[in-house]
Parts: sequence; C-alpha cells; structure tokens
Amino acid sequence: MRDFANAAFAPETIAVMERAMESAVSSLPEPVHSTHVQTIAESILRAAKEGERDPATLGRLALMELAITPRG
Repeated sequence: MRDFANAAFAPETIAVMERAMESAVSSLPEPVHSTHVQTIAESILRAAKEGERDPATLGRLALMELAITPRG
C-alpha cells in the first residue's frame, strides 16, 4: 500500500476501519477482485488518516471511490 508506511492508528480506530472494510467488501458482487479490496482498503486508510471515524462513512467513501476508479 502506497503512502501509508508511517501511518499509525489507535486500536479503537483499527476496529472501526475493520468494520468499514468488512461491510464494504461484503456489499460487492461476486467475484470480489483483490484490486477492489486494495482500493477499498486504501480509501479507508486515507479517510481514517484524515480523521474520519464513522465506519458507515468510511465504507461509503471507499465504495464511492471504487465506483469512480478507472479500470485498466
């Protein structure tokens, strides 16, 4: 994952990010591709690094980013 080498999160924030990740990934249609999971994870990390702590918002932002990310 790029840009997260020095990121550090409190255990409570990690738990929130885990909930957001599980919710976002579970909402994807099968088959779920690893690139989709990585995009979601990076989005959640980025938003959490900026201070977002609501798991629903983190997941929603990640899914929106996934929807607009160009596929190549």
